Amino acid sequence: MAPPRAGGGSMEIVPYSGDLKLELPTGEVLRQDSLYRDATRPAHGGHHGQESWIRTLRLAFQCVGILYADLGTSPLYVYSNTFKYGLKHEDDVLGVLSIIIYSFILFTMIKIVFIALYANDEGDGGTFALYSLISRYAKVCLIPNQQAEDELVTRYKHHTKPSATLRRAQWMKNLLETSKAMKITLFFLTIFATALAISDCMLTPPISVLSAVSGLRLRADHLTTDQIVWITVGILVAFFAVQRFGTDKIGYTFAPLVFVWLLLISGIGIYNLVKYDVGTLRAFNPKYIIDYFRRNKKKGWVSLGEILLCFTGTEALFADLGYFSIRSIQLSFTFGLLPSVLLTYIGQAAYLRTHMDMDIRNAFFNSIPSTLFWPTFVLALIVSVIGSQAMVSCAFATMSHLQALNCFPRVKILHTSRRYSGQLYIPEVNFFLCVSACVVTISFRTTGFIAKAHEICVVLVMVITTILMTIVMLLVWKVNIFWILVFFIVFMSTECIYTGAVLYKFTQGPYVPIAISAVLMVIMIVWHYVHVKRYKYELEHTVSHDEVKDLLERQDLKRIPGLGLFYTELVQGIPPIFPHLIEKIPTIHSVIVFITVKRLPIPHVDVTERFLFRQVDPKEFMVFRCVARYGYRDTLEMATDFVPILVEYLQYYVRDLSLYGVGEQLKIVFHSARIDSFSWEKPQGHAVYAEEMLTPIQSFSELTMHPVGMSSRFAHFQTGKMNLEEMLRIEEDQKIIQREVDNGVVYIVGETEIVAKPHSNLLKKITVNYIYNFLRKNSRNGEKMLSIPRGQLLKVGVTYEI
Repeated sequence: MAPPRAGGGSMEIVPYSGDLKLELPTGEVLRQDSLYRDATRPAHGGHHGQESWIRTLRLAFQCVGILYADLGTSPLYVYSNTFKYGLKHEDDVLGVLSIIIYSFILFTMIKIVFIALYANDEGDGGTFALYSLISRYAKVCLIPNQQAEDELVTRYKHHTKPSATLRRAQWMKNLLETSKAMKITLFFLTIFATALAISDCMLTPPISVLSAVSGLRLRADHLTTDQIVWITVGILVAFFAVQRFGTDKIGYTFAPLVFVWLLLISGIGIYNLVKYDVGTLRAFNPKYIIDYFRRNKKKGWVSLGEILLCFTGTEALFADLGYFSIRSIQLSFTFGLLPSVLLTYIGQAAYLRTHMDMDIRNAFFNSIPSTLFWPTFVLALIVSVIGSQAMVSCAFATMSHLQALNCFPRVKILHTSRRYSGQLYIPEVNFFLCVSACVVTISFRTTGFIAKAHEICVVLVMVITTILMTIVMLLVWKVNIFWILVFFIVFMSTECIYTGAVLYKFTQGPYVPIAISAVLMVIMIVWHYVHVKRYKYELEHTVSHDEVKDLLERQDLKRIPGLGLFYTELVQGIPPIFPHLIEKIPTIHSVIVFITVKRLPIPHVDVTERFLFRQVDPKEFMVFRCVARYGYRDTLEMATDFVPILVEYLQYYVRDLSLYGVGEQLKIVFHSARIDSFSWEKPQGHAVYAEEMLTPIQSFSELTMHPVGMSSRFAHFQTGKMNLEEMLRIEEDQKIIQREVDNGVVYIVGETEIVAKPHSNLLKKITVNYIYNFLRKNSRNGEKMLSIPRGQLLKVGVTYEI
């Protein structure tokens, strides 16, 4: 359809984002529909498809370097830990190999690569992404800052399904929203999984590198355990030191080495299979699994804890999806990692069946042809270091998610790639992981103890992922109940068997990551608990409409030149710190904007949909409320870059407010029930008036240029209302705002001290007065996270008793 014309010209339409209808004074209803074409959306032609495949292949190549080194180095220690007490029957090797083959295919390939990756949140993966996806379809967030307008953001997608699946989804939605226990349980599972993932990041580097370095003893038997440990520590320090260069550069640097490693170990596997025992291929028959458990009974069940190490690193595939894409991971996994790793396990098994009396501690290096030992050892050492990269990347992504959920003290987050926004580096986390990995290596000294500690992280994250995936299937995907039951029964039953095997050895190592996770969870829960309590306190003490009016009309209140940006976490009303400021210093700027930076449960929010505005009465005082909405992967702009964007959209709002502001004659009526997020009063109906809530429209052409038949009616309405006097008033208001910006911008930030009420119990006093305040004083300040210039910062101190 040809674009509409106005004044003899033509322009591409950039539609007003949101699903709305316009009710005119005549009673006619104008709907926004598919006739609007988004001019910013690229056409999907052949050239675009070619670029897409080139990008996919590039990311698939990086996958090899970032994601698969951990899975690719698991053959270094799986057999040596499983058979640490020796081999008693040659078919035990076939039984363990059969378990490895089907576990690897079931959990890594089917569950993660071909099911879980599709449960991503707009391209973002991991446990937090599942929680975010669920919270978009059900109000499970513990912070009461949800706004109906958020659902109008383009990336908030709700898909319709058949009535039966909708009824199940509605049942799940009601259960999650009405039960506080369900909300807390869902939140607990999410932060528990993230704590386990971070704990796992402390264990993966030591076990991978220590396993490779231990191979030196086959050629240098004079090396002591202490020397092996300190060599490992030196390698770990060097590895963490290069993280600041970014995942993008590390991926391209490491990918060729991992690629060569996968080719080498698969070649060695084929060599061992042909030379020693081709009959090892019988392990594809699952009957050997049954025979293995019949012969070994309890011992065989307990060995499952060591066998699951074959798919350690699988959780990073899902968590690091934000770094790559589904297609790139599936492509590189199916045709690269899977055949290489399985051939390696098969080749080792063939060797073990003919060398049952050898020292099992170095099963991998013993199975290597002598002429290839040194090349294999060097590559094993390098790739074992690289194997830690997937978990380190996972830790950075996890910490970024925790920041968005307000579950962890503030840390500095750096984006290391301009091309891929998900690639991060967090200096504080990197230092913490480096120190922790070195302490684990020095303390435990051998891979056996670390392996047992490693197991609990892997299996519990698997269980939690299955639970959240089931909720996603019910609530979001709305698939057939038969497939949901199959998924849950198959994976939960097998994962529970693995979990039991790991917990049986709890005192032999698994207690370490559980203890670390417990400490991390205390930090997360305390930080989030106080944040929720603080928000509710401010919400209960918001300044009423009449109080704001009285404050602004005070005789002793002075207005000084400039724009004052008052940062607050409230999305509704005026925070109680505002009258506190006026009481102490009865002076405010000529233009005041209350800014709330809000994270939505989606990865990205387009800048055209970022701001929601409301003007506070009396309007002549030029006081505004603004909510700046970001996705949890969006980067906050520097304060100096943020202000021009804010002012630009504020100018649009001032214009649109006057254009729409005609009382009862023009309403913005949303299709679903709405509330006025900015008003102090309870909602009276489903209509939200334009002067109360508005996302600014960028140009008049978006209002005057409509599909055929619409423009004439709207133009008639516009001509009757937008007279010259009104346009001059709009221009004057816009000039005032720009003039005050030119006079200077001051950033006003609340320096809030949180204390427990005097009558609170002892636990609450310890939590709030000591633990929380210790964390707050030792984390980055809000102005640093917002990159506010120190010379333009004004802090307002206030104490809240919660």
